[in-house]
Amino acid sequence: MSRSLAGDVIARAQQSPDAGALVLGGAGDQVVTYAELAKTADRIGAELAARYPDTRRPLALQAAKSPAAIATVLACMHAGRPLLLASTDLGPQLLADLVGRSGCQAVLGLADGALTHRPAPGGPGAAPLLPPDTSLLLTTSGSTGTPKLVPLGGDGVDAFTSWAGSAFSLAAGVRVLNFAPLNFDLTLLDIWATLRHGGTVVPVDHDRFVDPAYLLGLLAATRPHVVQAVPMFFRLLTESNAGSDFPSVRDVLLTGDHVHRSVRAGLSGLFPAARFHNVYGCTETNDSMLHTFTAGEAADRDVLPLGSPLPGVLVEVLAGGEVLRGAGTGELLVSTPFQSSGYLGESGAEEKFTVRGDRTWYRTGDVVARSGSGELALVGRTDLQVKVRGVRINPEEVERVLQSHEGVAEAAVVAVPHPAAGNALHAFVRRSDDAVTGLQLRSYCAAKVNRAAIPAAFHLMTDPLPIGPTGKVSRRLLMEKIE
Repeated sequence: MSRSLAGDVIARAQQSPDAGALVLGGAGDQVVTYAELAKTADRIGAELAARYPDTRRPLALQAAKSPAAIATVLACMHAGRPLLLASTDLGPQLLADLVGRSGCQAVLGLADGALTHRPAPGGPGAAPLLPPDTSLLLTTSGSTGTPKLVPLGGDGVDAFTSWAGSAFSLAAGVRVLNFAPLNFDLTLLDIWATLRHGGTVVPVDHDRFVDPAYLLGLLAATRPHVVQAVPMFFRLLTESNAGSDFPSVRDVLLTGDHVHRSVRAGLSGLFPAARFHNVYGCTETNDSMLHTFTAGEAADRDVLPLGSPLPGVLVEVLAGGEVLRGAGTGELLVSTPFQSSGYLGESGAEEKFTVRGDRTWYRTGDVVARSGSGELALVGRTDLQVKVRGVRINPEEVERVLQSHEGVAEAAVVAVPHPAAGNALHAFVRRSDDAVTGLQLRSYCAAKVNRAAIPAAFHLMTDPLPIGPTGKVSRRLLMEKIE
């Protein structure tokens, strides 16, 4: 139940009680020590034990990042109590659905550092059969439907945080920026691996995570050594930076989605002493592949390769139902030591998680291209593919073409039902050059993509494209802009 992780954090509190576990505030002037974090976890653990003696039934936590929220997760890990981490952006109906499907006893929250308790909506239902080693319950984004529940086993969490500590030299005195919300799987590295190895977490304030002045000030004040974030974070920095650099940063991890080349080109100026890493993974599997790249490669390549599998990870490419042995394009399958055993309470999960021999493989839904040398590059998603005039199109491929235009800062493409064509593609583009027109972009696409993949409409934007809770562009919000 991730007791090794929790036990290691508590042992740190005993060995180095005054060491900083968390650094808070825009000026980095508020330090929570390991002793204080462990004391809060002990208090919360005692409260939960008295109120919910059945540690086999999960609880849900819906709270923004804070010392008390992190201590609550730690307390549940230490007690071997499964915990559903729910996004603060979930509405009441969706939260009730997830709580009911996971059989949670109650929904925990935080107010002024104290726990709040809400009964499970509709009362506690019949508890589903959790995998016996379940530590955390995460959810998928729900971008292609209702979010799925992803149980993560304690052994997998322990294995991943052990690897991350070794891979990025996490140790006492190492400061790691935490951009992701508490319910996001990225926190397994930037919060939990950091704490397990005695480092210091620098959490980004949830209410200010899109404020570039705050982010630049936080980096300057806290001088982190490791920075992991989704593309939006790096775009905000590169577009807003006025010549500042952060030489304390030695490792920069890009994850969550494709990072535009124009953004990557600015990374070496921001982080002159850093190694750069492209990290690939899914909520269901955690990180699977890693590619370390230079500043020159960051600026020159349109798409970065996914890299090499992590230790113990196997990858395959499936094309036409057969394993692809040479160059070609197909769906990526992975098998990792860190992955979930399957979705909780979902029918048809066996289509995504398949067992062969002693390994469980996960069908990622990501389409990749493999070169003759074996290098893998992400192409798009199988579940985003649409047909336009009978031709199968991946909108993400069109997005990447648009993003390669030197006058484009951001681009996203959505498919809208059309009575004649089946679907029509709409491109939303934020320009870096106001002289760029929709006609120019149409001509640019015509030279690079199939005729059916040329967007039917170009929406030229002045503001950044809308984002969802994980920092990725929200296609749902873009669809609402189409009249």
